[in-house]
Amino acid sequence: MSIDLNAMPKLGFGLMRLPEKDGEVNLEEVCQMVDSYMDAGFNYFDTAYVYHGGKSESVAKEAVVKRYPRESFYLATKLPAWCMSSADDRDKIFNEQLKRTGAEYFDFYLLHSLEDGGNYDTYEKYDCFAWGMQKKAEGKIKHFGFSYHGSPELLEVVLDKHPEIEFVQIQLNYADWNNPVVRSGELYEILRRRNIPMIIMEPVKGGTLASLTPELEEKYKAVRPDASIASWAFRFAASLPGVFTILSGMSNEAQVKDNIETFKNFEPLNDDEKALVDEVTKIMLDIPQIGCTACKYCCDGCPMKISIPDVFRTVNTLRLYNEEFRPKTFYNALVERSGKASACIECGQCESVCPQHLPIIELMKKASELLDG
Repeated sequence: MSIDLNAMPKLGFGLMRLPEKDGEVNLEEVCQMVDSYMDAGFNYFDTAYVYHGGKSESVAKEAVVKRYPRESFYLATKLPAWCMSSADDRDKIFNEQLKRTGAEYFDFYLLHSLEDGGNYDTYEKYDCFAWGMQKKAEGKIKHFGFSYHGSPELLEVVLDKHPEIEFVQIQLNYADWNNPVVRSGELYEILRRRNIPMIIMEPVKGGTLASLTPELEEKYKAVRPDASIASWAFRFAASLPGVFTILSGMSNEAQVKDNIETFKNFEPLNDDEKALVDEVTKIMLDIPQIGCTACKYCCDGCPMKISIPDVFRTVNTLRLYNEEFRPKTFYNALVERSGKASACIECGQCESVCPQHLPIIELMKKASELLDG
């Protein structure tokens, strides 16, 4: 079954950064966000076994599956290599996902975070590609693919070995297009040459591209005064041929409304706007930043309960705005409910799961010098 790119919603709802209240997902607010999104004509929901400490799939059940006819939406979820220790775990996790979501089948199913080394080796070791195709034959999966955080070289190898793959989900945004670690542009070109449909994740780079320095924001506002800064990042990704859905990890109703405004009557970037994005990118990349996308994979297993993405967010804010009061006030409030940067015991758990391959231990040392002194 081939994917009809024209039939797919351009805006996908990522259930990864959902609003919380008292430490739990705020289901009432999520339902309101889902309703606004569906009412606008969009219907692609992306979750995963590990999102929100394993609660995201259950939220999908309560906010979407129970409240809308099954044929009215697309649901995607993922199999995590790092949660498997035997081939039996494939069905164990999959059956748990079916129960959590109550969905009966998944429209899109992905091997989660395929990359060089551990994760890819695990998927091959347990024959997960053949297993996925068997689930498709059983009608439990409509489309089978993987999300990708590896090198362009490995991507070529995987696609040569597994021509059965129907789509690939990659991290892509204008800041990472030439990033020597992420290499978004190279990944995109490989998939385009092979005519493989793409889903885009991290189009706003974990929120980094939603708020820029006043100088850079003024450049965008001079051209589109009523458009949000985030909309430029979404339009960059959505203007690329071969992309069928752009995922946004929406955290509140305001983000939902802004994204709907961007995608409801979508306008691709014109040549002048593309040139402006290139100019903004060049200036922005001259400011050293920690390339954290706030996926929070590092948080669940941290023995010191450090909110690592928030620590990095504080450091980036200090660097971008050269102003200490607000970021340090934020950090002081943060460490009242989580560990300080200096509490890191250098166990390396965080580095083993980071999709961005950040040297988190070293970065935490530098953060501690800035914030805990």
